Amino acid sequence: MYTSILWDMGGTLIDTYPAVDHLLARIGYRTDAPSNAQLSEVARLRSISIDHAMNKLHQLYDADLEALHAGYSELKESWKTRPAPLMSGARRVLEAVRDAGGLNLIATHRDRCSAEDLLAAHGIEVDDMVCAPDGYERKPSPDMYLVLIERHRLHPARVLAVGDRPIDVEAATAAGVDGYLLDHRGKQPGTLASLSELIGMIGPRQ
Repeated sequence: MYTSILWDMGGTLIDTYPAVDHLLARIGYRTDAPSNAQLSEVARLRSISIDHAMNKLHQLYDADLEALHAGYSELKESWKTRPAPLMSGARRVLEAVRDAGGLNLIATHRDRCSAEDLLAAHGIEVDDMVCAPDGYERKPSPDMYLVLIERHRLHPARVLAVGDRPIDVEAATAAGVDGYLLDHRGKQPGTLASLSELIGMIGPRQ
């Protein structure tokens, strides 16, 4: 059984990607109604990083890079009052960890201001958070996970990491903790179709 969770944020704890993908596709392809194919391409590019998606849209389609960045900034600002939704089951898992005496810890590539705004808008309190823009290496480096594990003196065997990209699992493995991939198809070992599957894995400290 695990006690504490290392959370990824966008696409794992909070469902930010649909709004991001629609924004990038709308600006990148200069259309008010992006096609499924366009949204799929943006999602593939964004799976590397949002900056990567913006740069590739600029390179491939001469998208206005300044407009992409401005649009994303406006979207993040809007989340202060109209936040992207929590992923299904997220609040229950957060509570299960708290009830077990564990820690909810976030390791994200998102800037701290945006991350804190999203958490505040949902009324979520976590025990700690590290953000790559604060000076940590991005995943798949285990840097952020190791910082949290060492800072809170956690036993790796009692910690799991969950994310929506393979790099989250790679970082977990490198940090010596079990990693689970949130994939709504949920067909492969080590994947979760829903965050709710984590509840049965959480137990109190021994």
